[in-house]
Amino acid sequence: MTRHSFRYNGDMTGRWLTADEQRAWRAYVRAGALLTARLNRQLQVDSGISLPEYEVLVQLSEAPGGRLRPFQLSRALDWEQSRLSHLLSRMMRRGFIAREECAGDARGAVVVLTAAGRAAIEAAAPGHVAAVHQLVFNQLDGPQIAALGQASEAILAALEDRGRQ
Repeated sequence: MTRHSFRYNGDMTGRWLTADEQRAWRAYVRAGALLTARLNRQLQVDSGISLPEYEVLVQLSEAPGGRLRPFQLSRALDWEQSRLSHLLSRMMRRGFIAREECAGDARGAVVVLTAAGRAAIEAAAPGHVAAVHQLVFNQLDGPQIAALGQASEAILAALEDRGRQ
């Protein structure tokens, strides 16, 4: 039985994590935090952009015409509107994106990838992909990569279902 450093005296619904679940959960949380920090640092050192900027540039570079509405970006990245708005303002000052009026909605805007933004993502992508290989995929064999993909997809499906409720 796992010892806990706290006491719970209330009426608990559900159950505690088993020792195996707790080990897996803590490793998952720690790995996610370290991976995010290392990928952010790699992008900043090698390309001068942050991981959140890279994520926005990826979304725009994959969108038709390099154009998305802010709500589409917010939804794709699952970010709060205020976080996205602040980041988009910084990215506009850096020349990576531009805002244009939306033709079909006079009050709306479209975020557009600029030539500088496209150059930034094209320069950053090779180093980022190399870092992902080095930090993640080089540690795993084929069955482990398949299991990681299946586990991640199952978790995402559950999170997306709960997000719609």
